[in-house]
Amino acid sequence: MLVLLHGFTQNASCWGPLGSHLGRSHTVVAVDLPGHGGSATVDADLDETAALVLEVVGSDRFDLFGYSLGGRVALTTALAAPERIDHLVLLGATAGIDDPEAAAERRRSDEALATAIEREDDLPAFLRRWLDQDLFRDLDDDQAQLAARCRNTVGGLARSLRRAGAGTQDPSWERLARLDIPTLVIAGQEDAKFRAIAERMVELLPDGELAVVEGAGHACHLTRPDAVGRLVDGWLG
Repeated sequence: MLVLLHGFTQNASCWGPLGSHLGRSHTVVAVDLPGHGGSATVDADLDETAALVLEVVGSDRFDLFGYSLGGRVALTTALAAPERIDHLVLLGATAGIDDPEAAAERRRSDEALATAIEREDDLPAFLRRWLDQDLFRDLDDDQAQLAARCRNTVGGLARSLRRAGAGTQDPSWERLARLDIPTLVIAGQEDAKFRAIAERMVELLPDGELAVVEGAGHACHLTRPDAVGRLVDGWLG
């Protein structure tokens, strides 16, 4: 079983061609994370979300693939229950902001964004601005993606920012050396910030492997689904 955990503003329906690709060779379970899709009313921090993922999957061992927010959830899940996971794939993920002042600033920024989303109460307008960030500059204006993200709610996304934003993640860099799970860390070549983070993570992981997707940015699973699919399929064997 391969469990897929999406990024912020996405949901289980947003994996697009990559989800279809992986579904040909794996039993895929795509989860709506708290604050998203069918879990829009679920209010949970990263540790609570990890527990929910384990509960949903059941007692079987599984492979876990997380992107961005989903990558942070996937890493939290792996650290909490390494005996449950056979392989871990992290895309555009981090082990946390290890500067306390920077983490606090990120929490303040996410709180301000959550408040602004609630005040405006216009989900499509927020999503268009979110996707207009430099982080997603190589992501085409995909109406199917926008429509899928509109399955979310203003309240759910605001809760996700407050409870599971990047600033809420406990830094786990020192714990990576004890995470004895085969781990593939993927980053887009043009995503300089997260490529550097991926390199740092792989240096610390006992069984980590780095894969850089050429000509792609942060959302390389959407812009280069075939390349990412081949990477994941080949690595999982």
